[in-house]
Amino acid sequence: MTRFTRIFALSLVALSLTVPGMARSHEFWIDAQEYQVPAGGQLVARFRNGENFEGMTLAFFPNRSLRYAVIMDGAETEVAPRMGDNPALDIPAPGEGLAVAIHETAPSSLTYDRWEKFEVFANHKDFPEIRARHQARGLPETGFAESYTRHAKALIAIADGQGADSVTGMQTEFVALANPYTDDLGAGLPVQLFYKGAPRGDAQVEIFDRAPDGIVTVTLTRTDAGGRATIPVSSGHSYLLDAVVLREAPPDSPAVWETLWAALTFAVP
Repeated sequence: MTRFTRIFALSLVALSLTVPGMARSHEFWIDAQEYQVPAGGQLVARFRNGENFEGMTLAFFPNRSLRYAVIMDGAETEVAPRMGDNPALDIPAPGEGLAVAIHETAPSSLTYDRWEKFEVFANHKDFPEIRARHQARGLPETGFAESYTRHAKALIAIADGQGADSVTGMQTEFVALANPYTDDLGAGLPVQLFYKGAPRGDAQVEIFDRAPDGIVTVTLTRTDAGGRATIPVSSGHSYLLDAVVLREAPPDSPAVWETLWAALTFAVP
């Protein structure tokens, strides 16, 4: 890659983080280069934004990150890449077991010039009542802003991958209730969805299933009253789980709506 190409690529990434809607439009996830790493190996992962489990990579920028860490056996190690690093995660394995990479972004926003664009998004993310809620607040149907944050987690096995996922304190997050690298997943992978530290019941979960040949299948499920759902999985596949909270923005925010996106990525040996 030439110096010009590197600069141009970095410029596109920076543009995606500053132009409203360009990096916001779809899912955001931590995409591990390998979900199973040997002892003493390297943890390498990229930030991705896109749809159907495919998307552009995003470089790391400190002003876009509120929390970025790897957790193992309850010990949290801050990840501090240099500005512009891509891949955003490229560190020596901090031990052996289950590594949980987490990233919470700073708020970003975009302004809608057409109501239909926001409504299509809200309906897709399981908020069919959005028009009634919007009208009840006396809000305009054009020129209104939405603020959004990302709350991503990736499960990566180092050596045997022994260990367990847990609540990490992100505003919204998935927690795997079994270890996809060591446990029997014949009945699927049980997960639990949290919002502000409490289980989030009756919430839509979008499941992106990528087969070894690269074909991605998208399905939906819902959490039960306790925030739990079971994800059907297959050997050799990788997965992205996505769930969105859509709530009123705080009174001091220039936005009128706020979305919080939870993502979990992992693979099944």
